[in-house]
Amino acid sequence: MATVQQWMTKNPITIDQDASIIEAIHLMKEKGIRRLPVMAKGVFTGLITERMIKDYTPGKATSLDTWEVHYLLSKTPVKDVMNPAPRRVTPDTDLATAAQEILDHKLYGLCVVDAKGELVGIMSVGDMLRAVVEFARAAK
Repeated sequence: MATVQQWMTKNPITIDQDASIIEAIHLMKEKGIRRLPVMAKGVFTGLITERMIKDYTPGKATSLDTWEVHYLLSKTPVKDVMNPAPRRVTPDTDLATAAQEILDHKLYGLCVVDAKGELVGIMSVGDMLRAVVEFARAAK
């Protein structure tokens, strides 16, 4: 049986909960990722995604100019925007269960934690698709 551990992204890039939203935006762009697990003194405390940041950022109809928006985002800590209780699975969760969780909750990824609740990976839709491609090729 295929498990999350076989397909997850191990040792994901993380961000500290006190980092600013601007730092999160720059880190996501630099690393080409869309989600960041949030840490506090080495403990997994939540998740921030591009979508959460976009929903938090003022729209184009705002009276704020670009510099004011940038200033506000540079002063807002990640912990104010993150999801403090993201969906989690363990490395031994079977792939079908993880995929069902993603489908049922309309997610783009899951946080993977060990028995102690420590972050060990991320299972993204991209990781799921890699597994599907591999399974399809093996079935030929």
